[in-house]
Amino acid sequence: GEMTEITELLPIIAPIIIIQFLLMIVALISLTKTEHTNGPKIMWVLLILFLGFIGPILFFIIGGDNIR
Repeated sequence: GEMTEITELLPIIAPIIIIQFLLMIVALISLTKTEHTNGPKIMWVLLILFLGFIGPILFFIIGGDNIR
């Protein structure tokens, strides 16, 4: 049934979810430490939270000034 498919995928999905969660936390912490961000901070918080993987990566590439 469908439940066995989900439990078979869990070992694959779980690390991805954990990595994504850690990435979000790191991005949010670095956002609070960054004095000047390219764009309003609240926008970055929303992007980081709702874009999943892409949000934090975007922030590290274009969001913060002091990261480069």
